[in-house]
Amino acid sequence: MGKVSVADKMRIQTRFQSKGYSGRVSSEELEARHCEENLSEGFIYDSRNNLQMRGLVVLLISKAAGPSKTDDLSLQHDMVSGIYSSQRSLAEITELIHTAFLVHRGIVNIGELESCDGPMKDMQFGNKMAILGGDFLLANACTGLAHLQNTKVVELVSSAIGDLVQGIYYENSNLPEESSLTDDIGIASWKEQVFLSHGALLAKSCQAAMELAQHDTNMQAMAFEYGKHMSMSHKLNSDLQPFVKENAGNTSAFSLNSAPVVLHQEFLGREAWIQQIRETQLKGRLLDFAKLQEAIKTGQGVSAAIDLCRYHGNKALEALQCFSSSEARSALENIVRAVTRFP
Repeated sequence: MGKVSVADKMRIQTRFQSKGYSGRVSSEELEARHCEENLSEGFIYDSRNNLQMRGLVVLLISKAAGPSKTDDLSLQHDMVSGIYSSQRSLAEITELIHTAFLVHRGIVNIGELESCDGPMKDMQFGNKMAILGGDFLLANACTGLAHLQNTKVVELVSSAIGDLVQGIYYENSNLPEESSLTDDIGIASWKEQVFLSHGALLAKSCQAAMELAQHDTNMQAMAFEYGKHMSMSHKLNSDLQPFVKENAGNTSAFSLNSAPVVLHQEFLGREAWIQQIRETQLKGRLLDFAKLQEAIKTGQGVSAAIDLCRYHGNKALEALQCFSSSEARSALENIVRAVTRFP
């Protein structure tokens, strides 16, 4: 473990104190938190894109909702820049949970590896690191969740973790090549699975942020709706990128269970889709993704996916109408507009 600098010690000590910890933090705790932060930053920043979107949305929606209507003075004194410290902690917890599952997704199936994939020992070591690293982040997230001392928030975030596990299980059940080619998933099932694996965490974290500020059930419901529909738009935007990128010469593999492909299959019909798959198969059951991509572009699936993305974006914008006009609300609206804008 790398040595913790004095500056890092002071910064982490301050963060502990801001969350209500009293007394001096031990060197072991400081080193553990420093290791956690370094690991998190390495997985959520890829030198080009900062992936801390979920924590940012939780902070923005907390600020947009404003102070609690309650007369609890302890809450009023705990607010800094329009956000309660408990909401800041929740944003960090949300990002930690998301990062933990990203790390766990890095686990590879040793049984499917071939000699050209690299040394088996390296793969086994990588799996161990992915398991331990993800568990370490998840354990720290659960500890932070307990410190919030709010049973409803614990219940909400815990259920989101369960949804993530269920959603990833569904995803993995569709990974083998043979089942991917014969899987008859409809857009309704796709939406259910995507909500579990991509939308539940943000939706329930937004709702939990309102609960921490003791806002009413209507505002909690609208925060949930925003998180849900914004996540769906974000996922649809991601699925659409291989089909809408302006650089047409840069063809990359895409999931056969992505939204444009699922919608294309529905419009085309099951038998015609299977025939189209067979026509693009190369030797060894590999697919000619460039040829398949062009075939999908000529169909209605891509335009239908864009319409669906904008539909969920509009639903997210509608959910924000219960919040007063502010810079935070404008930022949340701009996030939605960014993921629903296509060339």
